[in-house]
Amino acid sequence: MNDSNNNKKKRSQPSSDHRQQTPQQQPQKHRAAMEEEDMDEDVFLDETLYEEESQVLRDMEEQQALSSRLFKWKRPALSQPYQSQSQSIVFQQLEIDYVIGESHKELLPNSSGPAAIIRIFGVTREGHSVCCHVHGFEPYFYISCPPGMGPDDISHFHQILEGRMREANRNNRVPKIVRRIEMVQRRSIMYYQQQDSQPFLRIVVALPTMITSCRGILDRGIQIDGLGMKSFMTYESNVLFALRFMIDCNIVGDLISHAPEGEFSKMAPFRILSFDIECAGRKGHFPEPTHDPVIQVANLITLQGQDQPFVRNVMTLNSCSPIVGVDVMSFDTEREVLLAWRVVFILKERIYWLKIVVYLKSLGDFSRGKVIYVHMPGIWFLAFFEVPGKLHSSKVYLQDFIREVDPDIIIGYNICKFDLPYLIQRAEVLGIPEFPMLGRIRNSRVRVKDTTFSSRQYGTRESKEVTVEGRVQFDLLQVMQRDYKLSSYSLNSVSAHFLNEQAKVSCSTFVSVHCYNLHPLTKEDVHHSIISDLQNGNPETRRRLAVYCLKDAYLPQRLLDKLMFIYNYVEMARVTGVPISFLLSRGQSIKVLSQLLRKARQKNLVIPNVKQAGSESGTYEGATVLEARAGFYEKPIATLDFASLYPSIMMAYNLCYCTLVTPEDVRKLNLPPECVNKTPSGETFVKPNLQKGILPEILEELLTARKRAKADLKEAKDPLVKAVLDGRQLALKISANSVYGFTGATVGQLPCLEISSSVTSYGRQMIEHTKKLVEEKFMTLGGYEHNAEVIYGDTDSVMVQFGVSAVEEAMNLGREAADYISGTFTKPIKLEFEKVYYPYLLISKKRYAGLLWTNPDKFDKMDTKGIETVRRDNCLLVKNLVNECLHKILIERDIPGAVQYVKNTISDLLMNRMDLSLLVITKGLTKTGDDYEVKAAHVELAERMRKRDAATAPNVGDRVPYVIIKAAKGAKAYEKSEDPIYVLENSIPIDPQYYLENQISKNASKELLQGSHTRSISISTPSNSGIMKFAKKQLSCIGCKALISNSDRTLCSHCKGREAELYCKTVANVSDLEKLFGRLWTQCQECQGSLHQDVLCTSRDCPIFYRRKKAQKDMAEAKVQLDRWNF
Repeated sequence: MNDSNNNKKKRSQPSSDHRQQTPQQQPQKHRAAMEEEDMDEDVFLDETLYEEESQVLRDMEEQQALSSRLFKWKRPALSQPYQSQSQSIVFQQLEIDYVIGESHKELLPNSSGPAAIIRIFGVTREGHSVCCHVHGFEPYFYISCPPGMGPDDISHFHQILEGRMREANRNNRVPKIVRRIEMVQRRSIMYYQQQDSQPFLRIVVALPTMITSCRGILDRGIQIDGLGMKSFMTYESNVLFALRFMIDCNIVGDLISHAPEGEFSKMAPFRILSFDIECAGRKGHFPEPTHDPVIQVANLITLQGQDQPFVRNVMTLNSCSPIVGVDVMSFDTEREVLLAWRVVFILKERIYWLKIVVYLKSLGDFSRGKVIYVHMPGIWFLAFFEVPGKLHSSKVYLQDFIREVDPDIIIGYNICKFDLPYLIQRAEVLGIPEFPMLGRIRNSRVRVKDTTFSSRQYGTRESKEVTVEGRVQFDLLQVMQRDYKLSSYSLNSVSAHFLNEQAKVSCSTFVSVHCYNLHPLTKEDVHHSIISDLQNGNPETRRRLAVYCLKDAYLPQRLLDKLMFIYNYVEMARVTGVPISFLLSRGQSIKVLSQLLRKARQKNLVIPNVKQAGSESGTYEGATVLEARAGFYEKPIATLDFASLYPSIMMAYNLCYCTLVTPEDVRKLNLPPECVNKTPSGETFVKPNLQKGILPEILEELLTARKRAKADLKEAKDPLVKAVLDGRQLALKISANSVYGFTGATVGQLPCLEISSSVTSYGRQMIEHTKKLVEEKFMTLGGYEHNAEVIYGDTDSVMVQFGVSAVEEAMNLGREAADYISGTFTKPIKLEFEKVYYPYLLISKKRYAGLLWTNPDKFDKMDTKGIETVRRDNCLLVKNLVNECLHKILIERDIPGAVQYVKNTISDLLMNRMDLSLLVITKGLTKTGDDYEVKAAHVELAERMRKRDAATAPNVGDRVPYVIIKAAKGAKAYEKSEDPIYVLENSIPIDPQYYLENQISKNASKELLQGSHTRSISISTPSNSGIMKFAKKQLSCIGCKALISNSDRTLCSHCKGREAELYCKTVANVSDLEKLFGRLWTQCQECQGSLHQDVLCTSRDCPIFYRRKKAQKDMAEAKVQLDRWNF
């Protein structure tokens, strides 16, 4: 108790360390506390200000970085103001279209209401962007004038047609729909006519879209006083308005606005943007724009003619580790990513944007402003630089922005079907209404619509038509599908095929220093299901995704340069007279039609509109193929080829629409025999002395120009000039060869089977004539050592065996034969000696192979036609088999070795030792399953894959890879087709008998398909598919495979004595598989460009992928066997 009281006392007393404060000390304490609070506030304010200043500094750094980017991105500024009195404007036209706008009040004071305004987009030699507006050009077409119709009748007809058009266009505000009806003198291009011309009516309407409705009214018939109900055939009413303008003004595609001497072949420095996007899809779903974000956009911008991009950047959602040589821009939201990408297209500054206005009628008085006159055939440009005060505020003449990066050509792989539409739809979901305004014209939105392209040559493909005003969309996937026949059109496969490398290359080709490899010429194919995991990882995983995205943007640029696409398409546009966009979006006929319209206009001819029959019912006999004398020829075979056979026939015999004489006119006109050509097919054409055909004139000009281009090509030294000239001669060749096809296309613009059948009949006659003359002249009776023998003839060539043993001697005889036979033909038909085959393997019609010689010292290459080294619908096994056999037969001259190789291959196939990648077959899906009359393996598989996962299933236009699996006896091939990946994952057995009977047997003799090498067959057991899902698994002996109890684990009682041997075999098997997998893994790492990152590639076109997956699966199974030893 005492202790307790003492403690209380102690607690109540102040300690020695705490003196009791006096009243004077208390205010000092308060002041100290206040000072401490003030100090805290100062620190807080300092920290806040520091953060704000830091943010300002960061903003300034970002602004400086942006300014630096913009300076690098934007087009060059005008070096000096144009001198309107002394300088002209020269630019290369890239795209042409039209818009509907108000009539130009100053230039066209008497016009009112909406009118069509032509826009020509182009680039000057300095790289400045130009937009040329053309006012005053009106749409029109022709009809034949009824007999006896005078000016009053035309005026009355005008009123009637205007009334009918008003009824059909009730909501249109055009003051006058049918502007004028004029009588002109023209003549139809169809059939030979003795009179020079006859009256036609040229009907001019207000807008291009009104031609269609006007044509329909005239086709159905119109009531005319004195004539009753009369229907009219229309002429040139289906000519596209932009093409009509180009033809009338003598403008061709991608032409320099006016061509000073020596300037025509030069190419403007077009800006080419290659881009690719990556999207983060949900698990189990292919990315959909309504749900899945765009997470990365990679951009490369290159100037035409340069091999390195001057802009390389990637825009990422969330942070991303740096990439050497690449501008990495990271953003916090997807909205910022899309808006940043839009900056690539459109950024504003207070700079004049040059606009050009063109008037076709009268220049009028424009002295108020300085103008420059630029002349081109048929057109005058008025370029305003100092805008008159009255017009200064008009948007027509002055814009307050310039397009900074402003690409002329947008390229990528599948951008029209996926990337661009995805971005547009995604922006709509995010509520960014300004995003789709990517064109050159302010407030013009990108237009996307579904399209289906169909032609005999290209088949049917579903796609999307993307219109970005003033810019050309050059989708490399569509171009590849149109211009090349490949087994697969994936970017990885196409790059491996054309760029010819599988491993990585030095980065010095991409940036100026060696660094992390951004661009192997093939790329790892990251499956869409992995992309979300990489995005949700860390900056390093997003960096890897960014590198993958950059590769997808870089490879299209490499392909564009490697295959000279810009040069070739620009030259084709110049040769055929159409915009480059027409070449990318339309078939072959538009090119011939453009040339035909131009030539017809010069001759005052008009082209009728032929109603489409809707089918190809009209047929004619094709070219002759002489009976092939199949065999292996060990003496040289000389090949004689007709130079441009079909164009030469059309020129030699004056075959044209306007020279064709109808059977009725043959009897009526009673033309003398010396003035007509009677073709072998029974048609009659007049000779040039009566009338020169338009088609022969076009062909003469094309082939003459090609000779000139080839001669210039030989003399050229500059690589760029050589590229232009080579593209030009190729375009001229293709254009000349397209003319015959144009006449034979029964669903085309102007079919004429009389011409096409006459051409092929002449061709058949010439092949047979050549065979006869060769075998009659080159005989022992004529003083030659051997009797010549034509062993084969095909369309435009014959193969001749002269019997000599030396290649040089065969070449000399071939030249002699070509010269002799050419002298018997009508010029310009000419037979040429081109090459010798030695040795030569002739299998059947259109199927042969041989070593090709153009000089007697060394063969050029092994040439094959129609056999499985070049066919797309055979598996790689057959291609490799045939190629190796041909190598042994033709080069090594080892026929027994070729036989043994075939037997070994068949044995490996039957014993299940064949790699799955060699058994994959690919075929094109040209239409939906319901449209096929017969069930096909790839079509049925596509339907099954669509049921499994519609997002990843093949679409119309894709090529479908498949293998044939083992199934119930009697199952059809379409029931046994399966996805190779699915087969690998589920260990489904392949049907070797199918491959033996349907692939190899077509290319091997029956003797090779029988024997001891075909008596052993091994079929793998599926792991977890079919009935095996319900099978009870039981252990088997590692040595003899006998069933054992679970307690034994490894060996049966009979194999116990071999325990050490079997264990060593198991370890060795695991080791071998690990080495194999390691080699394949390393090869894939080299392809992806990094030896320290996991391989994510799932390319179905790469044989290494299947081998790696198989090795990985075999290695896992072998390790399970090893674990059973339990040591």
